[in-house]
Amino acid sequence: MKLDFIQVGRIVNAHGIRGEVRLLPRGFDPAFLTTFKTFYLGKEKTPVVPTANHVHKSFVLLKFPGVDDMNAALTYKERPVFIRRDDADASVPFDEELLGMDVKNADTGELLGKLTLVEDYPASKVFTVTGEKTYLIPAVPDVFIVSADLESNVMEVHILKGMAADEN
Repeated sequence: MKLDFIQVGRIVNAHGIRGEVRLLPRGFDPAFLTTFKTFYLGKEKTPVVPTANHVHKSFVLLKFPGVDDMNAALTYKERPVFIRRDDADASVPFDEELLGMDVKNADTGELLGKLTLVEDYPASKVFTVTGEKTYLIPAVPDVFIVSADLESNVMEVHILKGMAADEN
């Protein structure tokens, strides 16, 4: 399902004494997040255009207008940070948009279940599909993932013997 807003992380703390905040990305490369001009803060999704936006270690440091000291920056702590889906590359689905998709076997057309979890591992992401059986499917395009259509909410996958969690 295509979402209007994608949560990209949360503010975990202030950084330094000049009012910057630390954004901990949730499943995103920090450099990717520096390409956005506008972020949306909190559940109310208040738009904010940072005056500075750069990577520091595994965090994104953001400087918001009017936030000039550590105390002001600390008021943003624990707020979720979103981007608008329309501001991102439309051809790449985000993890949140994949959750709840119907997953079908590309070879047989059989409905395997719904995608219930996306986990990050060093080699690739792994999709957990829950139905009659639970399947663990590596998120490798053109090998296991045939297609993911957000409009029809259907993903097609190649299944190999042993991919069901309860198979030997």
